[in-house]
Amino acid sequence: MILSSFWSNPLVESAGYFSVVLLCLVVSMVLFEIVTKYKNWVEIKNGNIAVAMATGGKIFGVCNIFRYSIEQHNSFFEMIGWGLFGFSLLIIAYWLFEFLTPTFNVDKEIENDNRSVGFISLILSVGLSFVIGASIS
Repeated sequence: MILSSFWSNPLVESAGYFSVVLLCLVVSMVLFEIVTKYKNWVEIKNGNIAVAMATGGKIFGVCNIFRYSIEQHNSFFEMIGWGLFGFSLLIIAYWLFEFLTPTFNVDKEIENDNRSVGFISLILSVGLSFVIGASIS
């Protein structure tokens, strides 16, 4: 009985959601590092604004998807499952962005600090996170 009330305490639930989403965010950033041809954190350290914008958009996108998932699902497992599904859709969207721009290579342009491509990548990640979030609700 006491343990049940402990787990249903809003502070404990918030800390749990925060911890789980933080772990999922780290995993998703590792996966994005694998998917992109450049090294995100090395490029950011070197001052590459386009990579910083694209990576920031991905971070926002993943967090926003998990926000929707937390709001709509009652268990940690449902929240994680739907959040990871939404993240998978975000990865697919990134590949589609690369595919739908045949006149240039998105990864190469971002690596070369093409800020307009980095900005579009940011906007796509953020915008699609709202669409994905609404669809997993």
